[in-house]
Amino acid sequence: ILLAVPALEAGGTKCSSIDCLGRRIGPSFLGRQGGDSTRLVQDLYGIFDQVNNEESTSDKKLPESFREFLSEMKDNHYDARTFAVRLKATMKNMDKEVKRSRLAEQLYKHYASTAIPKGIHCLSLRLTDEYSSNAHARKQLPPPELLPLLSDNSFQHYILASDNILAASVVVSSTVRSSSVPEKVVFHVITDKKTYPGMHSWFALNSVSPAIVEVKGVHQFDWLTRENVPVLEAIENHRGVRNHYHGDHGTVSSASDNPRVLASKLQARSPKYISLLNHLRIYLPELFPSLNKVVFLDDDIVVQRDLSPLWEIDLEGKVNGAVETCRGEDNWVMSKRFRTYFNFSHPVIDRSLDPDECAWAYGMNIFDLEAWRKTNIRDTYHFWLKENLKAGLTLWKFGTLPPALIAFRGHVHGIDPSWHMLGLGYQESTDIESVKKAAVIHYNGQCKPWLDIAFKNLQPFWTKHVNYSNDFIRNCHILEPLYDR
Repeated sequence: ILLAVPALEAGGTKCSSIDCLGRRIGPSFLGRQGGDSTRLVQDLYGIFDQVNNEESTSDKKLPESFREFLSEMKDNHYDARTFAVRLKATMKNMDKEVKRSRLAEQLYKHYASTAIPKGIHCLSLRLTDEYSSNAHARKQLPPPELLPLLSDNSFQHYILASDNILAASVVVSSTVRSSSVPEKVVFHVITDKKTYPGMHSWFALNSVSPAIVEVKGVHQFDWLTRENVPVLEAIENHRGVRNHYHGDHGTVSSASDNPRVLASKLQARSPKYISLLNHLRIYLPELFPSLNKVVFLDDDIVVQRDLSPLWEIDLEGKVNGAVETCRGEDNWVMSKRFRTYFNFSHPVIDRSLDPDECAWAYGMNIFDLEAWRKTNIRDTYHFWLKENLKAGLTLWKFGTLPPALIAFRGHVHGIDPSWHMLGLGYQESTDIESVKKAAVIHYNGQCKPWLDIAFKNLQPFWTKHVNYSNDFIRNCHILEPLYDR
């Protein structure tokens, strides 16, 4: 700034040294009649240091740009002290504006990430209409002769819970395409009652043969009664919970937050976290009583490699095969320990958990249901949901993973990180070569690949699995993104 002020004021004449600064500003700037330029500059630095250690008290309207500041300085013939005071106040104000803009960006991103894109909403409506008017869209999935395979443990059983038809189609198609034995793949797609007709229509009209697909709504599971999931019903009906997830999310932001912290807070307040669909994985042993081992996939993942070897992993008696997220090259994505998720200032958490305990990831998990049925994981999960309600939702901040981290303690077997790469929904600088090598890539975070706010360098790994020539997709104006070549 010391060099820029006289240079800009000079209007293009050469003036770029400290000595030049002394000559350009001159003795009058310091309230003097004469003196050498080096001494003037030293005194100016002294004034800057003095002002820098004082509290800003200027009530005068501040310039909105540096150009305005220079113009104001020139018009008002500021002395050195006034110049320093105004410069400090202006820079401080600009810094606040930049931070406010970054926080606002995160808030707008949150609204964009929780809204349903028009094209995806259209797709659901059109497929629902097709279900009511087209018998082929209502055909039984799978056909009667294949029903026994839904409980055949010699097959590879994948479970996907989603109310996003387009996202579900990508998960299923990418898994089948990547499989070395697609004829052994069985998908159990679970959705909510509202989405069920559209989801069923999609997979009835778009076969992934030789793989097998079953589509079920949560309303079609006899076990999912209010008696069996009372805690989740309490969560959905709790006024504090509804305000937390559906209230004014703008009140979450604080001037002291950095943008990444705010993004995490907002993500934790996504309404999806009080959906039964999002808690469904904790009931897998009861929902699939005949199955011994399953892979559970989130709907924001893409499978890029054959997952068959997952069934050969020895979990050593553990329930949950998962990638641990406390070690790795990425210091942001792979640095998650219990302190990341839990409020250790709360006495209940402080006396129950270790802040340095390693966390693990949802999104791609291999579950041994036989081993799970011998544990009290579900009851532990319910207990901690109740404790969080009692504590006014202050025990943790990140959705449904924290209670699972507690419930599965002692039941997790770490698997190689190359099986599951995280962070593609919030880490734009993700290494592309690492993405290409990963078996499963996970767009966890706000910037989902089906949204306009997706990272353009990471989105193509997802879009290549979307059939943009499909009539339903085309008629809903879901268009393939254009990228710079």
